Amino acid sequence: MTNSIPEIQNHDLIFVIGSNTTETHPVISLRMKKAVKMGAELIVADPRRIDLVRIATLWLQHKPGTDVALLNSIMHIIVKEHLIDKKFIEDRTEDFESFKESIEEYTPDVGEKITGVPKEDIIKAARLYGNAVRPGIYYTMGITQHTHGTENVFAIANLALMTGNLGRESTGVNPLRGQNNVQGATDMGCIPDFYPGYQRVNMRGVKEKFEAAWGAKLPDKIGLTATEMINAANGDLKALYIMGENPVMSDPDISHTVKALKKLDFLIVQDIFMTETAELADVILPAACFAEKDGTFTNTERRVQRIRKAVEPPGEAKEDSWIIKELSNLCGYKMNFNYIEDVFREAGKLWPALAGITYGRIAKKGLHWPCPTLDHPGTPYLFKGGFPRGKAAFTIVNYRPSEELPDSEYPFLLSTGRQLFQYHTGTMTRKIDQINEVSPEAYIEINPANAKKLGVNTGEKVTVSSRRGSINVKVLISDTVAEGIVFIPFHYREAAANMLTNTALDPISKIPELKVCAVNIEAIK
Repeated sequence: MTNSIPEIQNHDLIFVIGSNTTETHPVISLRMKKAVKMGAELIVADPRRIDLVRIATLWLQHKPGTDVALLNSIMHIIVKEHLIDKKFIEDRTEDFESFKESIEEYTPDVGEKITGVPKEDIIKAARLYGNAVRPGIYYTMGITQHTHGTENVFAIANLALMTGNLGRESTGVNPLRGQNNVQGATDMGCIPDFYPGYQRVNMRGVKEKFEAAWGAKLPDKIGLTATEMINAANGDLKALYIMGENPVMSDPDISHTVKALKKLDFLIVQDIFMTETAELADVILPAACFAEKDGTFTNTERRVQRIRKAVEPPGEAKEDSWIIKELSNLCGYKMNFNYIEDVFREAGKLWPALAGITYGRIAKKGLHWPCPTLDHPGTPYLFKGGFPRGKAAFTIVNYRPSEELPDSEYPFLLSTGRQLFQYHTGTMTRKIDQINEVSPEAYIEINPANAKKLGVNTGEKVTVSSRRGSINVKVLISDTVAEGIVFIPFHYREAAANMLTNTALDPISKIPELKVCAVNIEAIK
């Protein structure tokens, strides 16, 4: 996030796109609702009638996978009606003229034809955002989980840049991270192309710095992403070490994932519970949960916060850091850390953005990185003084359809996602009786008109099939989804939505297209 959570309530306009915020980030949605009560306008762009639509000024119900066309059409109007920030563009950006030419074709009529959103609503959205003084954009995996997810993000960045809505309080581009320490994990280098602090593995100076600090010879090749590892397990990859992740439930085309994991020579799974993935493992390493260890979490707004051990881990469970350290020692590389705080100190020495954060400073309240010195107050919002690369570049992005769209054989478009009561693959929440009383089983949301044609009622079961597999699931008739579109939450192993989803990847981020695939539905008689 470029901005912080407390700034949300001071927006005069909030643009939520590809995020069912009340169910996936309920605490943040409360801030949004407070802002609306205080007078902020709210634009929601989502194919489903999500909860935020109730309080929205404007709902843009675009077809799944048409985000680029929608955003480009909005920006077309902003240019035509002179709502751009000329000074910001001249002083702090580059490549605007070529970008402006690229959106010339995305008239409101073209936008309506591609997205299904009435052109009057596209124009209204452009005027609302373009005239706002403190607008913020919020998105999640409804934007990123597409074969053009990176292009969706580029389009969002273009919108903020052309209106000068970066580098100021209560503005910005704000992706909401899916779990409580996703930000911290990527900060610490749990991605294939960066060392801690987003320092590139294939840059000579960076590599040499980490070699000196760690006393080891390091490779300079970019590694594989999670989805690429699963594909490589079908041949080149011989062993896999999976920590705190359940790809048998969360990856697209589950049958493909299971087949790949079974082909490995050796699979290690480190987790707090027995998961569907752990059931396939050669070795299981029982880990401690968040309440059973010390350390830090970095949340979605870049705030580094302390966590403290409340109880001892059960049985043979150990802290992740202890397990990693012991494995490293056994493999011949001695890790000389006595406490997890030592690891944090090392991170601060190697990444200047953390240098000013200590356990003492965050004993009661967290700090936002970058925080380069011990007297620095932290940075709630980014880019106040400029961009790290100098001038920010506009990116030309053109609409292209999703990889797999409905046809005569598979006439419905399936989207997947989360719902409020269950969490991710259900590893933790489905063990709670009280939660299961409220949200016990999977369902498929079907529009009333489609349900009538199929001859099904709420509570009856249907078979949902794609080119990759099929599941049986109960019907929930709802006008949350439009005709031709269905939705299944992915938490439930007995009707796993990811049996159906497509393995097609974004060519840049390698994220799979979990939000769009074609399915057929048949009533079970």
